[in-house]
Amino acid sequence: MKPPLEPLELNLKELQARLERARQAPLTPEDYLQLKAALETLAYLTHLLEDRHTTIERLRQMLFGARSEKTRQVLPTQPRAGQQSNRPEPAAGQKKPPGHGRHGARAYSGATQIKVDHPSLKSGDSCPECLKGKVYGQKIPAFLVRVRGQAPIQATVYELEKLRCNLCGEVFTAEAPQGVEPEKYDATAASMIALLKYGSGLPFHRLERLQQNLGIPLPASTQWDLVQAMASLIEPAHQELIRQAAQGEVLYNDDTSMKILELIPPEPSEENASDRSGTFTSGIVSTRQGQRIALFFTGRQHAGENLADLLAHRAKASGPPIQMCDALARNLPPELDWVVAHCLVHARRRFVEVAPNFPQPCRFVLEVLGQVYRHEATAREQGMSVEERLRFHQAQSGPLMDSLKHWLTEQFETRQVEPNSGLGAAITYMTRHWDRLTLFLRQPGAPLDNNICEQALKKAILHRKNALFYKTQNGAQVGDLFMSLIYTCQLSGTDPFDYLTQLQKHAEDLAQRPQVWMPWNYRQTPAPAGTHVDSR
Repeated sequence: MKPPLEPLELNLKELQARLERARQAPLTPEDYLQLKAALETLAYLTHLLEDRHTTIERLRQMLFGARSEKTRQVLPTQPRAGQQSNRPEPAAGQKKPPGHGRHGARAYSGATQIKVDHPSLKSGDSCPECLKGKVYGQKIPAFLVRVRGQAPIQATVYELEKLRCNLCGEVFTAEAPQGVEPEKYDATAASMIALLKYGSGLPFHRLERLQQNLGIPLPASTQWDLVQAMASLIEPAHQELIRQAAQGEVLYNDDTSMKILELIPPEPSEENASDRSGTFTSGIVSTRQGQRIALFFTGRQHAGENLADLLAHRAKASGPPIQMCDALARNLPPELDWVVAHCLVHARRRFVEVAPNFPQPCRFVLEVLGQVYRHEATAREQGMSVEERLRFHQAQSGPLMDSLKHWLTEQFETRQVEPNSGLGAAITYMTRHWDRLTLFLRQPGAPLDNNICEQALKKAILHRKNALFYKTQNGAQVGDLFMSLIYTCQLSGTDPFDYLTQLQKHAEDLAQRPQVWMPWNYRQTPAPAGTHVDSR
């Protein structure tokens, strides 16, 4: 048996010094970056292991991703004896009937619609089969869906004939066809690039390679020039979104990390050791009169500070809003008058993490919260007003939450749970924030969780996973603008491609009255004289 290896005691500075010395060896820049990432990962994992709050399950989720949090996945139940599934089994040899896949023909709202008449029959003709009856049109026709591929950005080359006089040398060039714009890149090109970059997470360099392979070159620098110029053109719409979001009735906020290379200090020093070095993307979702607005802010500030800046635009006559967030202190704005609710899903997640070690106690908590969410779904399906929803929850969910609070308190009082255990930490978190976790039982319109904001932040996370970082603060602001407009369109059920295109085509009117060019009402905006709004 080999003797155990001698442990090597190194701090992070020594590791960085070894890394710099290793850089002098014949390593490629890619190898150097991989080595550096491995050392930083090792330091991070060491920090996590030294933290007493990091459980093995939480560490596994950080490394391999979180699993489903549904109760039936966290605590699977075995079917009772003699109990059979209600799901019908397909017959032997039976094949799935042909169709168009997951989506029916009606789902292709953006597709070109072509009506095809019967070549030999029309409504009222005699039936060619029985020769006695008459044929009549059906309300629901048959559908054929055919999908073809094409380049995201297409181009048309016009060959303009040139004629030259052999005597005077004058050159005569054919004019471009009617309707051809004078600019090389029209509004739809910039809209598509912005939608691919900030809506689908496709970096500029990947789109450049794709376009090059398809024979329509589009350099990454050109893409940036187009979206930057477009951002300055449609900035009034973004500012109007901020103004209207500040008047919201409920404000959801959270943040996630985001790198901006321009703001990363070259070397840490004692002078800037106390300064905040991290950069974040804050997501804020505001709901007002049935409309939902999503905003993104990237920089040094945390979510609470960005929310405080947003509320500086709030009308003084408006009452205090409801803020929904998790229990992190950085999500709360300082010294502001409003009502705070905490996310019930965050409290539930703590029981999900320890469920493998404490299955029976966690099952009780998850089942109670499951019933509360079923009541919330019922209120949403029935379209209850905020007052009706409050009374419904007080009658149906109130007794459930009271029994849960009694159970949580009893676990410590009867010493059934050790406070320092994983289950004890989950119970402590829920009891400590109980009032804000149950605000939906006392305040009309108070939400149960912060899921809508976490879903919005997936836009920023998608960008981070693909593009990795922003190069400058200006680039981050451009990204925030497009993510805000694109995701607000998605929340409003609006086509973001058409919306961005129309904003560019009517930039002058947008600057004069941005309130009528919001994603939910721009289709009802009458076009200024001499312009035309595409009614597609």
